[in-house]
Amino acid sequence: MRKEMYLEGSYNFYIVALSIVIAVLASFSALNIVGKISYTEGKAKFFWLLAGSFVMGSGVWSMHFVGMLALDYHMKMEYDVRLTLFSMLASFLSSLIAFYIMKEKDINWYKIVIGGVFMGGGIVTMHYMGMAAMKMNVEPSYDKVLLTLSVVIALVASFAALFLFYRFRSQSSSIWLKWLSAIVMGIAICGMHYTGMKAMRFHVHSHIMMDGEQITDSFLLYGVTVTIFIILFVSWGAVFFDRTVLEKLAYQDTITRLPNRNEMNRFFDTYSGNETIGVLFLDLDQFKLINDTLGHDFGDLLIHEVGNRLRKFIKSDQQVFRIGGDEFLIIIKECDQERAEHLAEKILMSVKAVYPIDGNELYVTGSIGISIGSIKESNRSMLLKTADTAMYRAKELGKNQYCVYNEIMGMKEIRKMELEKDLQRALEDNQFYLVYQPKWNVKTNSLVGFEALIRWNHPRLGIVSPNEFIPIAEETGIIVPITRWVLEEACHQCKQWQTPGKAHPVSVNLSLKLFQTDNLTDFVQLVLEKIELDPQLLELEITESMVLYDINDIIRQLEVIRGLGVKISMDDFGTGYSSIGLLDRIPIDSLKLDRLFTNDLETPSKRAIIHAILLMAETLQLDVIAEGVENKEHIESLTKLGCTIMQGYFYSKPMENKEVDKWIQSNELVPLNYLY
Repeated sequence: MRKEMYLEGSYNFYIVALSIVIAVLASFSALNIVGKISYTEGKAKFFWLLAGSFVMGSGVWSMHFVGMLALDYHMKMEYDVRLTLFSMLASFLSSLIAFYIMKEKDINWYKIVIGGVFMGGGIVTMHYMGMAAMKMNVEPSYDKVLLTLSVVIALVASFAALFLFYRFRSQSSSIWLKWLSAIVMGIAICGMHYTGMKAMRFHVHSHIMMDGEQITDSFLLYGVTVTIFIILFVSWGAVFFDRTVLEKLAYQDTITRLPNRNEMNRFFDTYSGNETIGVLFLDLDQFKLINDTLGHDFGDLLIHEVGNRLRKFIKSDQQVFRIGGDEFLIIIKECDQERAEHLAEKILMSVKAVYPIDGNELYVTGSIGISIGSIKESNRSMLLKTADTAMYRAKELGKNQYCVYNEIMGMKEIRKMELEKDLQRALEDNQFYLVYQPKWNVKTNSLVGFEALIRWNHPRLGIVSPNEFIPIAEETGIIVPITRWVLEEACHQCKQWQTPGKAHPVSVNLSLKLFQTDNLTDFVQLVLEKIELDPQLLELEITESMVLYDINDIIRQLEVIRGLGVKISMDDFGTGYSSIGLLDRIPIDSLKLDRLFTNDLETPSKRAIIHAILLMAETLQLDVIAEGVENKEHIESLTKLGCTIMQGYFYSKPMENKEVDKWIQSNELVPLNYLY
């Protein structure tokens, strides 16, 4: 009868310490890499997931077999290559699944549990598959208590490590907490490994002789060494990828290759200088129109060319950023106003030069706002905001120029913000009212109607000019309910003016925003039916530049409105983008000459233009209404040119309803059948 005995081994504690270091470093590298998954998209997310899973899986595997090398059984030992490779695959796949589950920014607790099950399960599978790969002339068995304990250690520590990883992965300042998470994960791996090793019992028969010295499998030794080098290479490659490729994507604009808004924010975050800096905010003029008419691809080509021209202004103390759309920011260190203005002039000259794009010659200009100050005295948001305010002021002054921010602009900006806020309540609190300005036919010496104009009686600021609040209403979109109120109020007043045999048509200005709602025609019809107003007594005024925005849709809506019997007039003709080539398509009844022509009638060229417009309108069977008539000389000159319908202060300033009644009584009333 052969006697059995248990095989006892001894540990090399230097190699044990090495295995622990490998486990912790691999865990930290993996968790640090995978922490980037939640904040990236597309292929970058896939790269970080694979890299982190490989480092984690390979690190666990390397630690396990380094730990195996640390134990000396004083006999020859080899490893099954197939099972060894499968153990590595199990470690990698479990890490991949766990990290995939943890990839989102926000996850539920049960996902942490599931991830921990896969991570811990992978560690257990890898360990015992690696143990099974050992080829020794002994019979193995397991202590069930220690085996169970090793599994529990792996699972619990994996849960804790993933929880810590999720909790602190986005906090760059808590690097020590990430190390804590890696140490916990390393303990999970090592604790499971050495507990599992303790759980295994090797039964040796008495006839088997010990060799006295363990012979290490060269495949395992070389495999572990190569794997550790690969882990280091992948970790270094991931860091290099992050600092070069991904950083380039994150901090560089894809169209112009200029630094982007993220790089601008990083500049302000890291800038430690105390000197005064200059901020130049550049915005291209009419870029939206170019995008809408020529297409976004053409717009991107233009932005690319502008970026190339701005690149030459980059110096050691100057930087150019594209911060979005057609907006660029230039930052100058140690800057005074003279230097900022000189640079702004050079930039404007460079920008406005012709752009040869796809066989076309395109001309575009820019507007620049300048703000100068110290970051310590005024934070970045104030510098950017003031530069932005100055840029809009440059646009108001006519575009293709620069403007330096001053306190007056700041006061105007504050007032604008206040008006924008109060506009929301003005309609609800009935702060708006209408005034009416008459239109007169000098040929028949009779009234032909009124134009309804809105006024705002602000409870604190008094009367606010439409020139001030209408642009704000356009920007915020509140112009839509305001215009609807004006339309209904003007139609109601027009109905009240009607008496047997007499009527006074009313005209209302429309915003482009109403056409974009695509229910303008329904609303007009609803108002006419509600008030029971003859559609021929209503005239809607559009602006000349409006027709350049989706001309086909606007024509469609105008045709439906005219089909109701409502008249259409083109306001401020000759001041916007020339729409002469479209006049035969646009369904209108009259043109309104802007006061720009009326105030300069002495100029032969202006008189020639007006005469040409009148001849064209006569051919197209359109009426022409001259605005801004203020004296008899205007009337005489316009009459000689052939214009008979006029509007201006000579006849009356815009009047409130109670004044209109008196004015009508003192002037000749128009017979209803004369108008049509």
